[in-house]
Amino acid sequence: MPGMVPATLRRRAGVIATTAAAFTSILIPSASAVDLDQRTDLSAQDKAKVSRVLKAPTDFTKAENFELMQAGKSTTQKPLNRAVFTFPSANLPFEKHQDFRLGESLFQKLWVSTPSSTRASDGLGPLFNARACESCHPKAGRGRPPIDDERPVSIFMRLSVAPSTPEERALIESGEVPLLPEPTYGGQLQNFGVPGVPGEGEMKITYEEIKVDLSEGEVAYLRKPTYTIENLAYGPMSEHALISARVAPPMIGLGLLEAIAETDITSQADPDDADNDGISGRVSWVNPAAPDSKVIGRFGWKALNATVLSQSAGAFAGDIGISTPYDLRNYGDCTEAQTACFEQAHGEQEHLGVSEAPDPVLDLVTFYSQNLAVPARRDMSDAQVLAGKKVFYEAGCASCHTPKYVTSRTAENPEHQFQLIWPYTDLLLHDMGEGLSDGRPTGSASGNEWKTPPLWGIGLTETVNNHRFFLHDGRARGLLEAVLWHGGEAEAAKTRVVEMPAKDRANLIRFLESL
Repeated sequence: MPGMVPATLRRRAGVIATTAAAFTSILIPSASAVDLDQRTDLSAQDKAKVSRVLKAPTDFTKAENFELMQAGKSTTQKPLNRAVFTFPSANLPFEKHQDFRLGESLFQKLWVSTPSSTRASDGLGPLFNARACESCHPKAGRGRPPIDDERPVSIFMRLSVAPSTPEERALIESGEVPLLPEPTYGGQLQNFGVPGVPGEGEMKITYEEIKVDLSEGEVAYLRKPTYTIENLAYGPMSEHALISARVAPPMIGLGLLEAIAETDITSQADPDDADNDGISGRVSWVNPAAPDSKVIGRFGWKALNATVLSQSAGAFAGDIGISTPYDLRNYGDCTEAQTACFEQAHGEQEHLGVSEAPDPVLDLVTFYSQNLAVPARRDMSDAQVLAGKKVFYEAGCASCHTPKYVTSRTAENPEHQFQLIWPYTDLLLHDMGEGLSDGRPTGSASGNEWKTPPLWGIGLTETVNNHRFFLHDGRARGLLEAVLWHGGEAEAAKTRVVEMPAKDRANLIRFLESL
């Protein structure tokens, strides 16, 4: 959630504020946060039409036009059950369904170690976190931290080291590399290994309960995680090691996020808080040192990947240990210190093509991932949901969780072009305070900064994945806990939630559950 919006007219959101007592200030943007004048893909007629549909609501007694179909024509209206995140975009032509289903089968495929009689499926590891994409994203949904004595699968530990020499600091500051991998264990802790290769170690999590007093005598409890790594198999880590736990995010609507016009993202950025509204979102630039290939990061908790393709290739290599034409590491994240890795056979076969997952494997998985449909809204005309939506705007949440966009007319996939979508994200990096900081700079993001995650589908987490764990490491055991962890730029908004009447707080959560 975003931070304070002052009671003045602001350039960025055109905020109109009227002051009453305590929380009764009405903080609702009167215009869209994006600058349509920068959109070269739209005609003047298009811009006028888009400007009208992107206006913030002023009447909270009824739902907005088109709000039901929160992913435009691609929205699915399939039954609400565990499989609701697994359907293709509703506007995907029949002739493309074969590629979607092929991609789905590869997403669910269990890879095996080399050598194997199933030669089209070997190449696993040698070190890995999971044997299939589906293992981290069950039913294309959200991962979670382990419960009791489970071994973690859909949560993993990112690794790096802080720069310790002038040369390393210069390398990071230039943007030439996003991070420095831990010398022995690489960029990710992999707790599994193929026969003959020990897993790197085991992530352990302990929690401390923190009491939060709310208005009207209500109380909430947050759990603060502490992470340790036990049973390191390849010797001690660097004294400069940095660690960060991450759960796998849901997969729906990724192609539509990719189709948001670049200027709709950059026009919302305000890194120096020029409008003094307390919000200073920054673009996560990928390849910032190379102007010809500099692009906006949109995917991952720190927005380190610009495309679904690059995100998928990184997951193949880092999570499963499978090389692709985009990332040719046949030994995945193995380092030179892990000699047992390189004594194993890899799964690349010359007659099948380059890498362990040769073309068209990665392209099919990418296509599947781009076209997983967002379900339609539920209960959007319910009185409590509408009241919660008003609270969402009044508290300032929409300053970072930008509700809606119209995607680019020139998007790569025709099904994603010129769609009115409601993802509730600005795709920018925001300082979320020390409470959520992982202390681990990555790419453009500092330790305190995280990308604003999309909210569409968040209310279906329990339906799809049978849990209610939220935030980047799953520490929040419900949506209210997730809100209460917000700090930094979102501190003022969080405070409003703490101090608002209990009924408003309940309505806010009910609204989020409808997304």
